[in-house]
This record gives sequence, C-alpha cells and structure tokens, in this order.
Amino acid sequence: MMQHTVHITPESVVVDGKVLSHQEKGAALLTELYRKHIGDYPKFFKMDTLCRLGFVASELLLQVEGAERFVPREDRAVVFFNRNASLQADTTYQATIQDPENFYPSPAAFVYTLPNIVTGEIAIRNKYYGETLFLVIENNDPNIISRQLENTFQDPQTQSILGGWLDCTDENHFEAQIFLIFKS
Repeated sequence: MMQHTVHITPESVVVDGKVLSHQEKGAALLTELYRKHIGDYPKFFKMDTLCRLGFVASELLLQVEGAERFVPREDRAVVFFNRNASLQADTTYQATIQDPENFYPSPAAFVYTLPNIVTGEIAIRNKYYGETLFLVIENNDPNIISRQLENTFQDPQTQSILGGWLDCTDENHFEAQIFLIFKS
C-alpha cells in the first residue's frame, strides 16, 4: 500500500501529486531544494548527483510522511533501483586520473562512486537498521521492482519500504521516482 510519493526531474518536483515551486533547474535544483527544505546535513555538499538526488527526494518524502524522525527503527527498508549505477561519479573520478601529466586521483570524487552510498546515507541519517539495497536493472520496470519489493517484505521485521527509481547520467539529467510503501 503506497502512501507517499516524490517525483523529481531536472525541471520539476512533485510531492504527493502537488507541484513544489522552485526557481532552479538541473544540478542547481537539488541544491535549492536542499537549502529551502533541509539545510541541516553538511555532507550534502560532498555527495555526487545520484546521492544528492536520493537524499533530497527521501527528505521531502519523509517530511510529508510526518512520522517521528531520527529514532532507531528496524522495520523500514531502503530499496532503490536504477540503470546507470554510479556512472556519473565514476566518470568524474576517471577524469581526475586520465591525464598522465597531471595524474591525481581525487578522493573527493571517489567517495561517492557506489550506488549503495545513497541507501547508506539515508539509512544512517534516519537510523534505519532494516534492509538496504540498491539494484541496477536495465529499465524502470514496474514488474521487476514490484517482485523485489515483495521479496523484501518476506522479512517479517520489514513493515515499510522507502524505495523506488533513482537514476542519473550527469549533473543535469536525473530522475527520482520514489515512494513509501507499507506492508498490507
């Protein structure tokens, strides 16, 4: 049973079917949303675009849920899917080592080069101790996603899932289509 949804593209933000006003587009949109609606997690500025997208989308989702935040809970899983894994961050990191004359691997770019960093950041911030999973699949396929969510609910401890589609090809091309779903 789905209760809340957030859909973010480079041009629009929709929370539970209502358009959220904003001025910026692309990467600047995520920063605007962070500053306007969150603002209390400085690690945001160290994150790659995929992680920023998931972080901002989940924060908007959890704010609209209105439940008590930042208390330990083992009954909520975090499960995301995408097509491009962390390709955008990997490409940025590769650029720091490409030139043999100026070879310097950037630790700042490398820190967020795995898609499961997104699930980890969300779980750590919110003290979720349930399942965390990030799967790379070919397309935003509702059947595959639904089957995985059903599998996640097989754990008797899991009562809700914060999950959905988070994909990013570069700083200005991304989509978050996430939700809170509860065991029926």
